[in-house]
Amino acid sequence: MKKLLDFLRDWREQKRYFVWLILYSIPYIPRIILILAFGLIDTFLSVGLAVILKRIIDGASSGGLVLGAILLYLGGVLLSMLVNVTSQLISAVLNERFSFGIRKQIYDNIIRSYWMDVKKYHTGDLLTRLTSDTEIVSDGIVVVIPTIVRLVIELLVTFFTLFYYEPRLAIFALVIAPISCLISFTLGRKLKLLQVKVQESESKYRSFIQESLSNLLVVKAFANETHSVDRLSELRQERFYWVFKKNKLGMMSSAILSLSFQFGYIGAFTMGAYLLVKKTITFGTMSIFMTLVNRIQAPILGLAQTIPRIVSVLASAGRIIELQEIPMEEVEERKIDVQQVGIQVDRLNFGYSDDIVLEDVSFSVKPGEFVAVVGASGIGKTTLIRLIMSFVHSASGSIRFIDSSGECENVNAGVREFISYVPQGNTLFSGTIRDNILMGKLDATEEELEEAIQLSASEHFIDELP
Repeated sequence: MKKLLDFLRDWREQKRYFVWLILYSIPYIPRIILILAFGLIDTFLSVGLAVILKRIIDGASSGGLVLGAILLYLGGVLLSMLVNVTSQLISAVLNERFSFGIRKQIYDNIIRSYWMDVKKYHTGDLLTRLTSDTEIVSDGIVVVIPTIVRLVIELLVTFFTLFYYEPRLAIFALVIAPISCLISFTLGRKLKLLQVKVQESESKYRSFIQESLSNLLVVKAFANETHSVDRLSELRQERFYWVFKKNKLGMMSSAILSLSFQFGYIGAFTMGAYLLVKKTITFGTMSIFMTLVNRIQAPILGLAQTIPRIVSVLASAGRIIELQEIPMEEVEERKIDVQQVGIQVDRLNFGYSDDIVLEDVSFSVKPGEFVAVVGASGIGKTTLIRLIMSFVHSASGSIRFIDSSGECENVNAGVREFISYVPQGNTLFSGTIRDNILMGKLDATEEELEEAIQLSASEHFIDELP
């Protein structure tokens, strides 16, 4: 009963992920259809080439040389190559655009979400979801789904073409399909769990590298170089374990499927040889038998082998959706005069989990008034600033901004433009000094830049830079 409930719960989750993938794919559907169209053209060309090859062989067997058929065959081969190259190029471009689209939306969601909710995730984990998981999802939409549709159509076209020439052989070639479906269904859930483990181990691996490199001075100061290298090896071993386990299961299933198809191919060859000896078919018919039997089995094998990739897509989609569900910050339209702003805090209570940091705090800062908040470490000074800046929420009480006319505005993400904030520690972004200074005001003039440099007493420091 528990397994049934787990299956139903898991199925509901998978359905939700499928809906998310479909909704996210809507803007890209025309390009995906174009890729699918190229795949279908290649499928029909392949079947057509098999029929042309039969005529060439039958013509040669009867002592005639079908020059037109040979030229048509060569033209079909060249056209097939051109279609494949074009399809791969379009797929590569669309894959990049699609993955960037997901990455941009998730990144935008992260930077506009509440800081405390985002901080629950390690930056290494966030990077893994923004890079590896988005690439897996993009590959699933752009490559895997069109491939599945193409393989299904290829299977149907090839089967009915072969059925036209020899019904018994067509049915025999299709018998192997239930076996592959059973194996794929059995392994699907197991592969999904392993894929989640692989991505989680990748997150821990990246997180450790990022932390150790960001805090390199601390590592050196405590002489932890050897320990850090050993720890990296442990995390790599953990990641290797899950990657190896997932790949081993995937390769075992592929090997079983391939072996079953090989037996099917041998059986088809034996039947074709028997019919050829009995002179009920021609050499050309024998050639189309072998070509189309292989092309019936290839889509079935391809469909079975897409199961692990679908599982990976769903697992990664779940990790991305988790980030999308982080609550967004509230941003209200500005109601007060930004030139003269004060702060009114009334009966403020806040804590991290069960640890109360601020309790029944009330004070006011009038417009133009200077106030210093001082006290021992851990009493909540930084937490108070985070609440005023709306970095964190879920506090009881109220924080309001008041202008000189008495107009009020409750704390929200939009009030940050009222505040000049100097973070603790040293923070520099990649780029020029100018780029870093402009973080405070993106549209600052040259005069404002010079004034900021002088007020921060950094003119001498900047002049000495190479």
